[in-house]
Amino acid sequence: MPDKVRVRITVNGTRHDLLTEPRTLLADLLRNDLALPGTHLGCEQGVCGACTVLVDGVATRSCLVFAAQLDGSSVRTVESLAGVDGTLHPVQRAFTEEHGLQCGFCTPGMLMATCELLERVPDPGREDVEEALGGNLCRCTGYQNIVRSVRAAGRLMADEKSGVRA
Repeated sequence: MPDKVRVRITVNGTRHDLLTEPRTLLADLLRNDLALPGTHLGCEQGVCGACTVLVDGVATRSCLVFAAQLDGSSVRTVESLAGVDGTLHPVQRAFTEEHGLQCGFCTPGMLMATCELLERVPDPGREDVEEALGGNLCRCTGYQNIVRSVRAAGRLMADEKSGVRA
């Protein structure tokens, strides 16, 4: 087995050409090699969802995927959401305004799973939200405000798409 493998991966719009150990997990590559600490590691078994990122647009547990598997892929992390000037993404604004976060540990995974849902289903019903976030655990909020946040984010994104500013 080779000591290192080449991985060409685009993360948050920036192309990277890296040498990494074959057993390096995507979460570790993001956090340690690319200095993107927003992807949180909780259970490291794919159960909690804190490490959720989007791989080619699909919500993915980064603690379960080897970086070498993603050669040629595009990854979006929570760091991709806010604008370079610090302007919050509609999903971030909605979670703030609707009190969908407390301690913040699960928040990056929740935000990324929400983005994936809203890109597929712009106006999700409660069942859609519950299904999309079913693998993301929160020990603080009780989920009511999270569901409300996701639905509010859908409305904010629709308003932005149509040119209405909140």
